[in-house]
Amino acid sequence: MAENNKSMDKGRKLLIGFIIVLLLLTAGAYFFGVYYFTEHFLPGSQVNGFNCSYMTEKEAENLLEQKTGVYALAVQTRGNGQEAITADEIQLKYTSDGSVNKLLHKQNRFSWFLAFSQQMTYELPSSVSYDESLFEQKTASLKCMQDNVEPVDAYIKEIDDGFEVVPEIEGTKIDRDKLMEDIKNAVTTGRTVANLEEDGCYINPTVYADDLTKDCQQMNELTDVVVTYDFSDRKETVDRSVIKNWLTKDENDDLVLDKAVIANYISELAKKYDTVGTERTFSTYDNQEITVSGGNYGWVIDQEKETDALYQDIMDKKTEVREPVYEQEAQSRNTNDIGYSYIEIDLTRQRMVLYQNGSPIVDTGFAASSSTPTGVYRLGDKQEAASVDFWMPFTDKLGIYGDSGLVITGTDLSDETGDSGDFGSSEESVDFGSSDSWMSTEGCIVLPEEQAQTIYQNVDSGLPVVIY
Repeated sequence: MAENNKSMDKGRKLLIGFIIVLLLLTAGAYFFGVYYFTEHFLPGSQVNGFNCSYMTEKEAENLLEQKTGVYALAVQTRGNGQEAITADEIQLKYTSDGSVNKLLHKQNRFSWFLAFSQQMTYELPSSVSYDESLFEQKTASLKCMQDNVEPVDAYIKEIDDGFEVVPEIEGTKIDRDKLMEDIKNAVTTGRTVANLEEDGCYINPTVYADDLTKDCQQMNELTDVVVTYDFSDRKETVDRSVIKNWLTKDENDDLVLDKAVIANYISELAKKYDTVGTERTFSTYDNQEITVSGGNYGWVIDQEKETDALYQDIMDKKTEVREPVYEQEAQSRNTNDIGYSYIEIDLTRQRMVLYQNGSPIVDTGFAASSSTPTGVYRLGDKQEAASVDFWMPFTDKLGIYGDSGLVITGTDLSDETGDSGDFGSSEESVDFGSSDSWMSTEGCIVLPEEQAQTIYQNVDSGLPVVIY
């Protein structure tokens, strides 16, 4: 039993001794490494692109000087092109300035054992110099700096049956400042390859075809419709060339119709085709061309309803010929919207003519006050008024009516020569009773009762009344 105990004690002592020796050797190796890497670079040390592992300061500087003297930079250009810049061409050289010494003593030598699985890269641009003038000349002479092709953005092009994306042109335009910066960095840090594409030295398009694919598809969908507005002797066409300008982006970056822009289009349409109050050229009963403006007669587009209708037509891809939704209509949609059935009132000669389909059916004198307005008016609904006979309004307060006390005298209105009748002054041609009756017209047109009745029986609301 005692012998066994002695044997076990001996084994423990040997194990403890072995561990102590191992620890001493490890400690010795560790401190040797700390001492060694005080004057040597750690494993995996790259200085200006050159492997300086285990080198002393002097060895590293000799290597840097040697490698710098034979340095060559490969300048890789767009389209797999390649050019070179050598150390001799720019007088590139290494100059010891203490940077290697500082770097060597800055490294963490106490963790040297970890460096075997790591790689440390150091750049010492201050220790490398070159001739600035030669550098400028060399870079300026590079082929990639000559005859650059400007980049062109991708864009959407209108074609016969829709839109298509025209791809971008990358070109070869160099950003000179970025190129100079990139090459300077390469030659001062020992980098042997400058890939101008990867290093962002080209001026690239700002819009690429892939950026426009979705927009082009949506444009084709939204503009595949033709709406033709019918204004009788004039037309307006809303097709893809027009609709493309009505598209905008929503919050999801999708193209949609901008209803406000459509409303602006309808507003411009109304300015062009609404005729109420506009200046018109009018041919009188005696074949005189005159200009008449003002009044309430004419076409008025209902802009709000027409905006909604056009928007819906486009969304429904409804190709059609249509008339706008009107708030007010006139006799004719031609440029001459008065047409050939109308009442003509000449205030100067006090003559009124009713035309139907271009033929005069009533030709009469009348009485009117100085406040009777000129313009082209719309005859309102005929009414049986209590105070006057055959009331035919052309505004809210003014109208044409008959008076049994009014007697028209003067030149025969149906002169065979075709010349117009001139009824002279109101004193000679109008017998209206008293001045009180005259003043009561207040801008209205007063006719002899018989003529008023005839006109009343031959007109309908909406008939143009031209007063000049």
